[in-house]
Parts: sequence; C-alpha cells; structure tokens
Amino acid sequence: MKAAGRIFKAGDWISLNGSTGTVYAGQIATKEAEQSEDFITVMEWADEFRELDVRANADSGHDAQVALNLGAQGIGLTRTEHMFFDPARIFSFRKMIVAKDEDTRRKALAAILPDQQQDFLEIFRVMDGHPVVIRLLDPPLHEFLPQEEGEVRELARNLNIEYDELKAIISGLNELNPMLGHRGCRLAISYPEIAEMQTKAIIGAAIAATREGVHVIPEIMVPLVSDVKELEYLNGVIKPVADKMIAESGVQLAYMVGTMLEIPRAAMTSDEIALEADFFSFGTNDLTQMGYGLSRDDAGPILDTYYEKGIFEADPTAHIDRAGIGRLMRIACKDGRGARPDLELGICGEHGGDPYSVEFCQMLKLDYVSCSPYRVPIARLAAAQAALRYPRNK
Repeated sequence: MKAAGRIFKAGDWISLNGSTGTVYAGQIATKEAEQSEDFITVMEWADEFRELDVRANADSGHDAQVALNLGAQGIGLTRTEHMFFDPARIFSFRKMIVAKDEDTRRKALAAILPDQQQDFLEIFRVMDGHPVVIRLLDPPLHEFLPQEEGEVRELARNLNIEYDELKAIISGLNELNPMLGHRGCRLAISYPEIAEMQTKAIIGAAIAATREGVHVIPEIMVPLVSDVKELEYLNGVIKPVADKMIAESGVQLAYMVGTMLEIPRAAMTSDEIALEADFFSFGTNDLTQMGYGLSRDDAGPILDTYYEKGIFEADPTAHIDRAGIGRLMRIACKDGRGARPDLELGICGEHGGDPYSVEFCQMLKLDYVSCSPYRVPIARLAAAQAALRYPRNK
C-alpha cells in the first residue's frame, strides 16, 4: 500500500485514531480508556431512571470484565462457537465434525469439554451474581472446515484420512442457503451429543464456580427454534444431564433453558413455545433478515437501488422495524407472557445497543437488552431516556 509518498508492506505498523479516522505511520503507545468523573455521574443519573436491565454480548472472561466495568448487569449472549475457532482447539472440533459414528464423535467432544468448561468458569467468576446466557452451537458445521485446497490437504494429513474423502465430507456439508440450513437447534437434534457436551460444560462450570463461592445464574439458550417440538425434544436432552450433575454435586444451583427467538414462525407460535421455555431472547439480526427476506451480506446492490428510487430511505436492518418485525415481537411478547406470565424477555441482536431500538424494547416491556461491551453505556443512557418517555407505571 502506498500513502503520503511511503510504501507500507504487510507487517508494518500503523496506528488509527478511532475518533477522527486519522491514520499514523508507526506504532503509537496506547493505554486503556478511563472513565471520567463526568461520565460516571451521567451514567449514575441514567441508572436511576432506566427500567430495562442492560447486559452484554461476551464470549470470554476478558470481554465479560470489560462489560462489567462499563456497567453491564449480566451477559445476554455468549456465542460458544467463537471458542471453537481458537487455533489451539479447532482441530479437536474438526475431528468431531468428520467423525463417521457417534462413538468417535463423543470421543472428540470429550476432548473439547474441559476447554469449554474453563471458558464458562472464567465468565461466571467475572459475572458473580449476574445472569449469563449461553447459546448452544449455532453456525453450520462447514464454517469450521477449510475450503482452500492446500488447507484441506494439510487437514487431511493431520486427520490421517484421504484428501478425496475429506473433500467429499466438506462438499456434503456445504449448503446453498446455510442461513436456513443445518444449524442451530437442528444440529443439536441431529447430534444430541453436542448439546450434551455443552450442557456438561455449562453446568460443570457453574458447579465449580458455586463451590468457589460465586453466585451463578446460568441460562442455556437454544437457537433457531421454529416449532415447540424442537425445544421440547432438546429439553429432554439438556435437563436430564443438568439435573443429574447438580444432584450428584450436592450444590444448590438453579438454571434456565430458553430459546433465541429469531424465526417469524416462532414469534407467531410463541404461546406454545413459552410452555417449554424459561425465557425468550430476540435474535433481531436473523429475525429482521428472515422477516424482510433480505440478507445483510448480499443486500448492498439492492439497497443502493432502493435508495435511488425512494423505496427505502435507510438500511432497514439498522434499527428494529417497528411496523413489521416489531409487530412479530409484540405478538411474541403478548402471547408468550399470556401463556407463561413469568417468562423472561430480552434482546441480544445488534439492535440492543441502538437507541431507537432500545426505546422500542422499553415500549414492549422487555426485561433487558444486550449489546457489545463497548455499547453498554449507550444502552444505559438510551434505556433511561426511553423510561422517561414511556414509563411502565403509566
């Protein structure tokens, strides 16, 4: 890359001012951002008025600590698949994917379990006394396998299988529309041993944390549910494992099992699903995409045309669409709590840190919003402003 008369090669340091966008040559010393007294005061004022809890999306103890420092009251989404992408762990996960039978798959999962349990334990320690929602495996399995020939050949050697055999496995896992394919709860139903391993890791970590004196509130979230029978089946996998572990441990531990509500049909049948769920967490990213029939990854050329012709004024995925997607959410809240009054309701999509969307969550009387750690202060302020506009006692 050439800039300002200089040539920069791969590996050269540059520094970026995140506020102004200015790029500097070389490495500039940095330090952790500090909260000013004025900032702390404004946040305290906001917390006095807001009615929504603010949680954070975090996949590690470090992210959880950042969120806690910025005022998060829990974790609204831990994406377990991010833990598998670690270079030190992905090989064991790939062994599980290419396994030809359940026994081999279980052996590979047993090798993964200790690392996953340790990750959860670190998050529980940080979030002592606060709820932690952990989503079971969500992406399709092909995302964990290489696609380039050289990488496929290297993996085949490491797995001690033929290149053509591995290539056939990868081709068989690829889908024309993976967003609507073999992912989420469908993986756990096809391979219940995956859900069993993740339950063992969550509950094992919760038991260990409890023994350390940490107050743990684990919430296990099943993704991509579209029919109550899916959640009913997986409750039959998750709860026996969890209950047996807790009974054998001798510790007092309560947990919840709920679902990420991200498919329009789930919203329309929320009264049925609520009978099998302790909580709903709206996954508004996918709910918006499925509601519009519009992929965020491929929508660029379509949206440019729509802006030009005055059909859309702005990206419809940037905020919760109150007229359409919001109506689905209203139905889910009303019918879900109608069937189960104590149903916990939250949101964990990217809209959880968007003020316009936070305001809508206040109007729906959700229990919490969840956003990225660094957007927690924005969500806290937006929640206070929304509470002043739409107080729940009126």
